Amino acid sequence: MSAKLTRRDLLARGLGAAGLLAGGLPSAWAAQQPGRRRARPDQSDKAPSLPVAVQRCESYERQLLRRKLDEAFDLIGGIKKLVAGKTVTVKLNITGGQAGKLGGREPYQTYHCHPKMVAAVCAAFADAGASRIILVEGNYTRKPPEEFYASLGWDVQEIQSAGAGRVRFVDTRNRGPFSRYSRLKVPGGGFVFPAFDLNQAYEKTDVFVSLAKMKDHGCAGVTMAVKNLFGIAPQSLYGDDAPNEDTTTARNQLFHFGRRKVPAGVPREEDHGIPEGSWQHRVPGITADLFMARPCDLAIIDGIETNRGGEGPWIKGVEPVEPKLILVGRNGVCTDAICTAVMGYDPLADHNQFPFQGDNHLKLLASAGVGAIDPKRIEVRGLALQKAVFPFNPKREEVKHPLSYFHWECARQRSQAMA
Repeated sequence: MSAKLTRRDLLARGLGAAGLLAGGLPSAWAAQQPGRRRARPDQSDKAPSLPVAVQRCESYERQLLRRKLDEAFDLIGGIKKLVAGKTVTVKLNITGGQAGKLGGREPYQTYHCHPKMVAAVCAAFADAGASRIILVEGNYTRKPPEEFYASLGWDVQEIQSAGAGRVRFVDTRNRGPFSRYSRLKVPGGGFVFPAFDLNQAYEKTDVFVSLAKMKDHGCAGVTMAVKNLFGIAPQSLYGDDAPNEDTTTARNQLFHFGRRKVPAGVPREEDHGIPEGSWQHRVPGITADLFMARPCDLAIIDGIETNRGGEGPWIKGVEPVEPKLILVGRNGVCTDAICTAVMGYDPLADHNQFPFQGDNHLKLLASAGVGAIDPKRIEVRGLALQKAVFPFNPKREEVKHPLSYFHWECARQRSQAMA
C-alpha cells in the first residue's frame, strides 16, 4: 500500500482535512529490503482496539493542565481503579540528556517531558489513590536524578509535592539499587530479541505508564508512547561500552547497528538475517520487542509544546511547534496510531514509506496482535480527530525526508564523548 493518500482516502479513514501529509521516501531508503523475519501469522485484524482521548490544552498552566488531563482520563474510563493502592511507575522521555536548547527553547519546551506535565500526572495519580509513584528513565549522567532534572530547569520539589510525598526518582541506566536484573521475555520470540534484562523497577510495579512527547524521529519515523520504551533497556548491558554498571553511553552500536554483542549471560538476539548496520530494521524491530516485553498500562502523550523534524536538536532542521494537544489511552499502540494520524501521517503506511524510514514499528506491533493501528477501528473520544489534526509537514506533497541519520549518529557520539 502506498503511503500517499488522496483526500478521498483521508475522509474515508476519518482523518479529516486535506492538509494531511504522506509523501514518498528517497529511493535509497525505499530500496531497503527487510531482513529475514520469523514467519508468523498476521494478527492485525484481531489486534485489540481501545479508545483514545484527545484534548485541546493551550498551555502548561497548572489548573488548566490538570483539568484537561482529568477530562482525558475520564473519557477512557478513569484511572482510580487502575492506580488506587498501587505502585505506579512512569517512564519519562528525557532523550538526549543535556543536549541543549532547541530553537532557543528549553529541552522541556521541545523534546523532553515538561515538568509541569510530570507534576500534573503525579498529582492525578496521588489523588486517585496511588500508594507510590516511581519516575524512571535511563539517564546519560552519573548525577542523581533529582539533581540532574533540577539542572534541566525542573522544579523537583513541585513534582514531589504534587505527588503528595509519594514520588521517587530512579535512574534505570544500570541495575541501580537492585541486586540483579529482571528478565522479561518477548511473547512470540520477538522481531530481533527474544528477551531483555531490565532494571527491576520495570517489573516490581503494579502499573506501568509511558509519558511521552509527540515528535518525529530520526530513524523510527515517529516517537510517542511506544518508542519511548526504547529507553527502558539499561545502557549498562546494551550500551556502547557494555558491560559497565557506571556507563553514560548510548546504545548505538548494539541496538542501532548490530556491531556489538550483548554481554555474556544476557539474552542474545536471534539470527533474522538482518545485515550489520541496518538500523532501518533493527530500531523498529527492537522498539516493538521492548514494548511487547514490557507493554504500558497507560499511555500519555504531551503534544502541547514539542518539535518537528526529529526527536531532538542533534537532528538537522528541527524546529519548535505547538500543537496544544494531549492524548491518553490504555493501549499504547492504539494511542500512538491516533497520534500519528494527528501529526498528518498514515499509521498504516507500509515499511519504507514516509514517515517511516525503515520498518513501521506500529505495523509490526499490529501484526503481532498487540494493538490496532487503523484509525477506522479506534474510537476517538473528546476532540474529534478531524479537529485535532496538526500536520507536521503541512506544505509538502513529495518529501525528501528532512532527517539525517548520519547527522544524528555523529552528533550523538559527540555528545557522549563530552559527557
